[in-house]
Amino acid sequence: MNEKITNWKNAIISFWTNRSKSQKMVWLGVPLLLLIIIVGAFFLATNTNFVTLYSNLSLQEANQIKTELDSRGVPYELSNGGTTIAVPEEQVDQLLVELAGQGIPNSGHIDYSFFSENTSWGITDNEFNIMKLDAMQTELANLIKGIEGINDAQVMINMPEKPLFANETLQEASASIVLNTEPGYEFHPNQINGLYHLVSKAVPNLPPENIVIMNQFFEYFDRDGTNQYAQDGHTYQQKVKRDVEKDIQQRLQQMLGAMVGMDNVIVSVTADIDFTQENREEQLVEPVDIDNMEGLPVSIETIQESYSGENAEGGVPGAGEEDIANFPGTTAGDGDGNYELDKETINYEFNRIRREIVESPYKIRDIGIQVAVDNARVNNGDIEYLSAQEQNDVEEGINSILSSIIETSVDAEYGENLNTDEKISIVFQEFSGGPGSIPDTAPVIPTWMYVVGAILLITIIVLIILLLRNRRKDDAGDEEMMEDFAPSETDEIPEIETEEATDAMVRRKQLENMAKEKPEEFAKLLRSWIGED
Repeated sequence: MNEKITNWKNAIISFWTNRSKSQKMVWLGVPLLLLIIIVGAFFLATNTNFVTLYSNLSLQEANQIKTELDSRGVPYELSNGGTTIAVPEEQVDQLLVELAGQGIPNSGHIDYSFFSENTSWGITDNEFNIMKLDAMQTELANLIKGIEGINDAQVMINMPEKPLFANETLQEASASIVLNTEPGYEFHPNQINGLYHLVSKAVPNLPPENIVIMNQFFEYFDRDGTNQYAQDGHTYQQKVKRDVEKDIQQRLQQMLGAMVGMDNVIVSVTADIDFTQENREEQLVEPVDIDNMEGLPVSIETIQESYSGENAEGGVPGAGEEDIANFPGTTAGDGDGNYELDKETINYEFNRIRREIVESPYKIRDIGIQVAVDNARVNNGDIEYLSAQEQNDVEEGINSILSSIIETSVDAEYGENLNTDEKISIVFQEFSGGPGSIPDTAPVIPTWMYVVGAILLITIIVLIILLLRNRRKDDAGDEEMMEDFAPSETDEIPEIETEEATDAMVRRKQLENMAKEKPEEFAKLLRSWIGED
């Protein structure tokens, strides 16, 4: 055996030594290449290319999909904190269709399709209203998600209960919305206003003022921001006007209500607003010393000249090169001459003021206040009315308050020739529904309802009487039948010794005795009763 191994070894060595270098490279390269191909094919066969099946999932939805994939034995990969699930590329289309058919992922929210799939006659009104509200919130959130720049939305709607009586007013609804916006995306004011109107029109009785919208960074989207387009100018002006009137009205209502009673006074305010905006620039120069109207001296120049001597010689008229012809020349002076010059120049510096003034966006141009006071009051159960003197005292007190408010609220530009008496109206009138008024708001029941009620009452009484009569007849028939089947004196049926026993107990005892002594007759009696029923 060792000899054979040695022979094979020598043959292999001889074969390898007799080969050329190129043949040796071929003999080594071919097996190595085959090995690389086999290993590469194995890795390609076992390596799976994963593609995204769902992204931006909630943790609840990701858990639903993960559980379903585990039950199917499908490999998957989770990424982005569990919000993205990837599956093998060759299975992605099939899984999308099959999972959608099973309603996966299910966010747990109810949409309007729930009512068509789960219709039941046993559902209560409260359950229906809760499911309807949840469906409305889900549909509105899905509607908002389709807007560019919004990744997700959560909507909470507060729907008031419907009034039970006709004279009650329906309360307004409210909504709170949290948006998950794309990083760096900026919403224009018209887009924000459009979002407010979208939500307002989607929910019944929901005004835009009752909607609050914010993003995941607690940044509010205010539809009444200062960066509004020109088409929103009218809406902005109306809001400012309402706010001014409401603020003054609430303050007056609180103040006057403390004087005469909250239920005894009604205040109405109308305002005229000037929305003219003015931007101007002022450049003013003012003295430093306003009292003396002097500035601050910054430089002083003083010149002093003096001359003493004889006068200069006279000249020939018009004889010079630059002289004017026939112009009289200077004459020679006699005696000595003196000349003095004192000159002082002072440069002052003044205050130079430059102002850029932006006026207020609006000014109150005029205000009108109307006050109605209830002149009726209750004193020891009796209704009394304010006398003329009392009305004058109340009117003077209210008039002074209103005049002060008007003078301080109206802009000084328009308040120079303001007559507050023309802007105030005070009326004393008995209020409807007050202590002295006859209540006329009570519901009046029509006559036909009384007639119908009386007929129903009579019908019920007649039915009760007939029912009692029939019952008495049945009781009488039972007694006669009991007498017919009563045992004779020779039957020795023991009498009931208890004198205080009721008729029902007597009948029961007799029936028990009859069932024991005469079962056939007792059976006939039962058949007759069953036949009557």
